[in-house]
Amino acid sequence: MTVLTIGRAPGIELQLLDLGATVHRLLVTGGDGVRRNIVLGHPTPEEYLASTAYLGGTIGRYANRIAAGRFELDGDPVTVGTHDRGNHLHGGPDGFDRRTWTIARHDEMLVEMTLTSPAGDQGFPGEVRASVTFTVRDDAVDVVMTATTSAPTVVNMTNHAYFNLAGEGSGVVDDHELTVAAQEYTPVDDTGIPLGAHAPVDGTPFDLRSPARLGAVVRASHPQIEAAAGIDHNFVLGGEGMRSVAQLECAATATRLDLATDQPGLQVYTANSLDGRHRSTSGVLLRQGDGVALEPQLFPDSPNHPEWPSAVLRPGQTYRSHLRWTVSPTR
Repeated sequence: MTVLTIGRAPGIELQLLDLGATVHRLLVTGGDGVRRNIVLGHPTPEEYLASTAYLGGTIGRYANRIAAGRFELDGDPVTVGTHDRGNHLHGGPDGFDRRTWTIARHDEMLVEMTLTSPAGDQGFPGEVRASVTFTVRDDAVDVVMTATTSAPTVVNMTNHAYFNLAGEGSGVVDDHELTVAAQEYTPVDDTGIPLGAHAPVDGTPFDLRSPARLGAVVRASHPQIEAAAGIDHNFVLGGEGMRSVAQLECAATATRLDLATDQPGLQVYTANSLDGRHRSTSGVLLRQGDGVALEPQLFPDSPNHPEWPSAVLRPGQTYRSHLRWTVSPTR
């Protein structure tokens, strides 16, 4: 496992792994003047491979879930790997987050990594050539993911960083406040598969259009929250193109994270399945609610929903997804 570092103090320093093109550590200076790592990770490659939490990984070929691992593409049935309650999740049992990526470029402020996924990988058609570029600019990190294919396929990539603005190892993020610019979310069944149409956030714990304390949201009395033991849902983002879609704020450290993306959806995941079986980078056992993942992407199960933005990628086209994390003080 190779560790790559870009950026410099007192600005952002980003540590990346070629295993999974993973965000391993993200060091920032908080509004309180203290320097800390604000993402969750594992201390060894063995623990990354043993974990099912996807900490910081680059996710592909298909982020989120595909119902029963089945869909049709140009009228032909496709079956892909399943390992999450009978569904496909985050690229299958051996997704992009478990591969060793090739380091294509590395300088003081930029890392580009590439990966070739052969035709039939995890059941997906077409050879896909993927790349991810991480660039540090002062108070921001840009992550750009691209892919091309030799045959029609589906692609939906994201990064699965878990944030804790009080610092990795500091405990739960209950006192963080989260804002998401979404008027609708996607209700799901007990296995995380969309029930059908999106639903308004009005009058629900999913109304995050104003800052909401995460501890209150994940303990709200709502069947969707109760079934998932927190939030593990897609939010339908307003606007188009690259725009700011979410803010996470920690009053204790006077630190704010702004997320911008060009994607239509944002999967918010409140670390509901962390259960103390695996260590974080500082050696503490990771438990439920120790971070929150904000994953820009297409909607879950999109290959089975032609009415939603399409995940289909064809030869001659280039898939592209761009996200940006900006860290700033609140005082």
